[in-house]
Amino acid sequence: MLNKINAKIIKILTYSISIMLGSVTLCYAAVIPSGTKLAKKQEIVRNNGAEPASLDVNKVEGNIALNIINDFFDTLVSMDKKGNIRPKLAASWDTKDKKTWIFHLRKGIKWSDGTPITAHDVVFSWRRLTNPKTMSPYGSYFVDASVVNAKEILDGKKKVEELGVKALDDSTLEVRLEKPVGYFLQMLTFPITVPISEKVVEKYGDKWTQPEFFVSSGAFKLSEWKVNEKIVGVRNPYYWDNKNTVINQVTYLPLSSDVSDLNRYLAGEIDITFTIPLGSFASLKKNIGSQIHTFPILSTYYYAFNNKKPPFNDIRVRQALNLALDRNIIANKVVAQGQVPAYTFLPPRIGGFKFKQPDYETWAQAQRIKKAKQLLNEAGFNKNNPLKFNLVYNSSEMHKKIAIAATSMWKKNLGVIANIQTKEWKVLLDNEHQGKFDVVRAGWVGDYNNPMSFLNIFTTNQTNNTSFYSNKDFDTWVRKAGETNNQKDFQQAIDILTKDTPIIPIYYHVSAVLVKPYIGGYYPNFMGMVATKDLYVIKHSVK
Repeated sequence: MLNKINAKIIKILTYSISIMLGSVTLCYAAVIPSGTKLAKKQEIVRNNGAEPASLDVNKVEGNIALNIINDFFDTLVSMDKKGNIRPKLAASWDTKDKKTWIFHLRKGIKWSDGTPITAHDVVFSWRRLTNPKTMSPYGSYFVDASVVNAKEILDGKKKVEELGVKALDDSTLEVRLEKPVGYFLQMLTFPITVPISEKVVEKYGDKWTQPEFFVSSGAFKLSEWKVNEKIVGVRNPYYWDNKNTVINQVTYLPLSSDVSDLNRYLAGEIDITFTIPLGSFASLKKNIGSQIHTFPILSTYYYAFNNKKPPFNDIRVRQALNLALDRNIIANKVVAQGQVPAYTFLPPRIGGFKFKQPDYETWAQAQRIKKAKQLLNEAGFNKNNPLKFNLVYNSSEMHKKIAIAATSMWKKNLGVIANIQTKEWKVLLDNEHQGKFDVVRAGWVGDYNNPMSFLNIFTTNQTNNTSFYSNKDFDTWVRKAGETNNQKDFQQAIDILTKDTPIIPIYYHVSAVLVKPYIGGYYPNFMGMVATKDLYVIKHSVK
């Protein structure tokens, strides 16, 4: 959890961190209990849920790509299971004012082709991410982090060379912020900040992600990529912590069908599923309950309105659809894997805070529906003029069942006609950014454990703001909350977002997957990611 630090205290604190190499190494490696016998074949097959749009870290979004990138690349720092920041590519760091940070890279770290990883690679990567020409979904990430000149660069008003990031030498990185950011190190644990090889990208351009050109900094390197079939990673012998990695090969499958995922798992073809079919959860829990792994994660499942498109530019329409949706039924009956009904966008206890819920959270569903009918009627929609729109979701049995439940509720409670449509993951993402939708299935996983990770994506012109929501008062309170890390300021922003209803929060996620009993070390982080380098295969009989 993050510390709640008053802005005035920040100004007078002298903060200096220096964490050196030593006993922390095992925080990033497979920790094997004494007496455990390992299998001779250390290979794992994981279903990843869909084909990634890309493996270019500067051009991706969502866990489909980031799950793999998290295995292939290292960030400067990482977070352990207790929420403590630990060294990764950076051996140590220091700051006196939380505005200027100096990172010292590990000695001798190399890319998977054996060439040195340098501070210049970090500078190149962060500039490329922020460059508006890259058109990264996370282009505003360092704007959110208050890196000097990031906003002006993204707006096209300054050159990328003016970003507040500098290589003092091959192993020393300087980062300058516009203001102190108490959770800056947490932001650097997110895979979107990993460096990529400047020489390789400059030489091969967009083709650098092809297996024959690809170089990585993590425990694995890309060996094979057959589109819509599989992606294979093999051990990176140049990885700085290769001696503490056990798995030799990891294969990622792009199965979007929950049923196919389960069938191949039961057939022994998959070791870790991407999800668990809703209709099979109860029987699986009864028969092979020890293989079910569920963990709460910082993530919210929601429906996003296209706020710039009529009639969803009318707050009454958005509020009505929000109130008429019974998320208790969806969370506890439709998905029913431990998910919690959501009435605000922020997951419970994020950053150690406890925020007030909206008034309607305590209403009976009948009261919500009554208010929803009133609002929709005021907006001009009724039996003679029913509201009609398309609800889009990416291919998944779970998303389909939730969409069927939601549209049924809207029709029964409000007479709304919502047509459900399914799109492939890549197409859905493209349509979102282009504004080609009415209402779309979405989900957000915290990039770091602070409310800013969620609130930032709804600020005006933020690159991840695909609901096209804009409210200057909300922007102001988010900006202030980011400076103070104060609960009252966060609450002000949350209250505005809840009232405006640019989205419908439905439930807070849990990671629910099947894991073979011979897979050791399985433990997701708060984003639901499980690093393959932390896993190992226990000796077992092969059927």
